[in-house]
Amino acid sequence: MTPFIFALLLFGAVPIALVLTLTAIWYIAESGNTVLFDSFAQQMFSGVENYGLLAIPLFMLTGELMNEGGMTSRLINAARVFVGGFRGGLAYINLLANMFMAAIIGSAASQIAVMSRAMVPEMEKEGYSRGFAAATTAAGGLLAPVIPPSMLFVIYGVLAQIPIGDMFLAGIIPGLMLAFAFFVVISLIGLSVHFPKGEWMSWPDIRSALIHALPAALIPAAIIGGILFGIATPTESAAVASLIAFLVGWLVYGEIKLAKLGELFGRTARNASMVIFMIAAANVFGWVIIYEALPQKLAALITSITDDPFTFLLIVNLVLLCVGMLIDGIAAIILVTPILLPIAMNNYDIDPYQFGVVMSLNLVLGLLTPPVGIGLYIASSMSGASPTQIMRGLWPFLVSVLVVLILLSYFPILSTALI
Repeated sequence: MTPFIFALLLFGAVPIALVLTLTAIWYIAESGNTVLFDSFAQQMFSGVENYGLLAIPLFMLTGELMNEGGMTSRLINAARVFVGGFRGGLAYINLLANMFMAAIIGSAASQIAVMSRAMVPEMEKEGYSRGFAAATTAAGGLLAPVIPPSMLFVIYGVLAQIPIGDMFLAGIIPGLMLAFAFFVVISLIGLSVHFPKGEWMSWPDIRSALIHALPAALIPAAIIGGILFGIATPTESAAVASLIAFLVGWLVYGEIKLAKLGELFGRTARNASMVIFMIAAANVFGWVIIYEALPQKLAALITSITDDPFTFLLIVNLVLLCVGMLIDGIAAIILVTPILLPIAMNNYDIDPYQFGVVMSLNLVLGLLTPPVGIGLYIASSMSGASPTQIMRGLWPFLVSVLVVLILLSYFPILSTALI
């Protein structure tokens, strides 16, 4: 009966945190093991009693401060310096700016929303179709789950009980691979579609663009540099980054108004609390997983099909693509990590960092694929392009993501080389 209740709530559009909590309550009542109710609240609290989870609201705060502080436009202008002169330069600028943003925001949905407002109108002015401009921007949002800091990496690191800093390092090479794949896609599309010719900036403009972007560039430098050189933990790096974002937006760019900070903090708190509550709910849902021995049963089924790690990862990729089409990436990683990770590690000896990178990139594809496709609809809403128009321009990017996913599944070294 418990699986039926879980499916009913899930497909009944009940928030995922309530799905997990109510399923656990139903299971406890149905099993007759009601003594578990005595420790229900304690179990939920222990799920969020983790220092690493502080990074989530801090990274969200950094993104909010950056958007409010006018750093987005300055980073986009800096991207013009490097790729603006190529034919189709604005499409390359879009992707390069998305790389900068991915190293700050860490949330694909937020990144798509911010960059759609900033880039689609500019690309339209220069002669790009609205659908292609929105598709390029939406594809750039897929960099967020693999280029650190990544919200999915923080949550996965907590669930997998591995260092979040090492998880961030595991995402650097895959993130660069994905960015390179997107650049190749734009180049190939440019062979059949004559993109507008870009213009290189003059030396005074180059100097001005880089100087104005330099304070904003301190934020990803603080996050990645602090972790890479062992100076700070991801949580400490997130705190430093949020402080830098505030000071730069307030004192340097002058666009953060102190009167608006209350609203900004409230927005951050609401968004972060939803994620934290999902993690707490997942901890009590773990009872259902443990008592029903779901990982062991699933492991027995899959190992009867194959004993090859790569084939297992291909099966997992297929399953996760379906899951990601129906459930938000954060909710999905909370739901499936406790089930699939033990199988990957114990039965197939797959490195947890490789598995985390593959899972995170795979699940975020659901942002851009129907029927749910939250990121697709965000890009549509912000750009004015229909989802169908966006999908027409998006599919080559999705194919390139699948190619990168297969490479990451086959070569563990791509995820573990920097750890």
